[in-house]
Amino acid sequence: MSQSHFFAHLSRMKLINRWPLMRNVRTENVSEHSLQVAFVAHALAVIKNRMFGGTLNAERIALLAMYHDASEVLTGDMPTPIKYFNAQIAHEYKNIERIAQQKLIDMLPEELRDDYRSLIDENYHLPEERSVVKQADALCAYLKCLEEISAGNKEFQLAMARLEKTLTERNSPEMEWFMARFVPSFNLSLDEISQDSPL
Repeated sequence: MSQSHFFAHLSRMKLINRWPLMRNVRTENVSEHSLQVAFVAHALAVIKNRMFGGTLNAERIALLAMYHDASEVLTGDMPTPIKYFNAQIAHEYKNIERIAQQKLIDMLPEELRDDYRSLIDENYHLPEERSVVKQADALCAYLKCLEEISAGNKEFQLAMARLEKTLTERNSPEMEWFMARFVPSFNLSLDEISQDSPL
């Protein structure tokens, strides 16, 4: 029986810090970011289904979000200003991501590859699924900026402005609904968010 290093690689997501070129009040790793994106993507899908006539599989979208940055265990986290410096770099980085995704899939036993390929390889995601995960990814980056700025870190102001533009471009009724109800709390202290729900 041959060994697979797939899950050993995934466990290293917690060792890859995001926002590597920026001063952080609290560092964020790829593992915790992926979990938050899964929470938010699932919520966006549920909101779309309940409020706006969607027919998304919210559980599948949560799984896609969990794996959306899995290839970074092989590539690391490329800072956005570098990744999108120009079209050629963005194109080449996308190719590197695809190669890393395939390398991860190839680590799995043959019997499991198809199941995980549909989660890791974006070519197997429906456009609407991909869109919800991208919305959630941008929303979570925006929330990180909010938290950093609320803690007095001005380093994230330009990133926040860039992400506000991205959120406008990716806007949807479900994202507006989510932002109106859940995002304001991220500007509050623990005491403030605990006032309405005492233990």
